[in-house]
Amino acid sequence: MNLELINKNALVCGSTQGIGKATAILLAEEGANVTLIARNEEKLKEVLAALPNNKQCHSYLVADFSKPEALKLVVESSALKFHILVNNTGGPKSGALISATSSDLLNAFQMHVICNQILVQAVVPFMKSEKFGRIINVISTSVKEPIPGLGVSNTIRNAVGNWAKTLSTELAEFKITVNNVLPGFTNTARLDQIIKVKAKIENTTEAAMENIMKGYVPAKRFAKPEETAAAVVFLASEQASYINGINLPVDGGRTKSL
Repeated sequence: MNLELINKNALVCGSTQGIGKATAILLAEEGANVTLIARNEEKLKEVLAALPNNKQCHSYLVADFSKPEALKLVVESSALKFHILVNNTGGPKSGALISATSSDLLNAFQMHVICNQILVQAVVPFMKSEKFGRIINVISTSVKEPIPGLGVSNTIRNAVGNWAKTLSTELAEFKITVNNVLPGFTNTARLDQIIKVKAKIENTTEAAMENIMKGYVPAKRFAKPEETAAAVVFLASEQASYINGINLPVDGGRTKSL
């Protein structure tokens, strides 16, 4: 299948590690011009050097998603134009919702909802002019089923999900789609942190907790970041033009709801 991404420009958030990095590499393999965006410039340079390049124009932007207004300035001053936006930001810290502070909730809302909104407002005018746009948000299966011990994340991820669904109806007539990819347990630094917290709560080893969590998944293993990236890249393609406003779990069958 030809995904037709040659000459398409993609902005990939959180692209120095995990799912974001895997997505950037796969987009580049499919011919897209990829712009990385994250806060660590040294890691951005490393990923940029690793991107497949067949006469493509890859680049990076340095921005901290905990500072929305600074992010806005970075994107607007770059003068870059994008057909594809991949919103992908590391999740809030673990913990019970009842223990979360107002700052915990506000900070998470800013990093996920507000920053997503800033980026969408920056990229949509060009997408409209090109009559092609793909906005893909990497969220969590908690959009369908809240995950115990991730109170703030459950709350904010659902906010992003409903934000995206609303946008999908507003932008569809301009040939812009908005979809959400919901990763399950994926081999990333985020999962390592969750395993560590859960092991401490249950007073067991991290190795034992890892096996317990794998047992929740019908596939009996964790996902590779590249497997989630493949779903993102397909939704970014011309072939996915009539897929809009969906939540796509990539979780090995773990989510019990339809």
